[in-house]
This record gives sequence, structure tokens and C-alpha cells, in this order.
Amino acid sequence: MTDADRLARNRYYRIAGVNLLATAGAVFGLVVAGRAQGWELRVLGGAILLSALYFMAVVPRYMARRWRTPEQP
Repeated sequence: MTDADRLARNRYYRIAGVNLLATAGAVFGLVVAGRAQGWELRVLGGAILLSALYFMAVVPRYMARRWRTPEQP
């Protein structure tokens, strides 16, 4: 396996890990909102959920764009 292959594999694993963490955050937000007794905790759970969904949508794309292979002239 070449260094470029290892680098690509590690970057893929990092992006997959970020997606996994964001999914765990979204589930945590659902649990907090679902078990909440008062409106304050429901709002907090909703905020955690929305931030995790935003994280899931933006961060992996940013990482992929940053690590994109440069165009050949």
C-alpha cells in the first residue's frame, strides 16, 4: 500500500468518524428532548439535535473539500 493510499484511507476513516459522532449527538439530543420534564430541557435537546444535524451536513463536506486532489494542469 502506497503512502497516498494510506492517506486516503485515513481521511475516509476521519470523515466516517465525524459522521458517527454527529449521529451520536443527534440521538443524544432526541433522548434529552424525549425524556425532558420541562420546556427548558426540551429546548436544550432540540438545540443539541439541530447542532448535530448541522455538524453532520457541514463538517464532512468541508473536510472533503479541503482534502480534494488538486486539478492537473
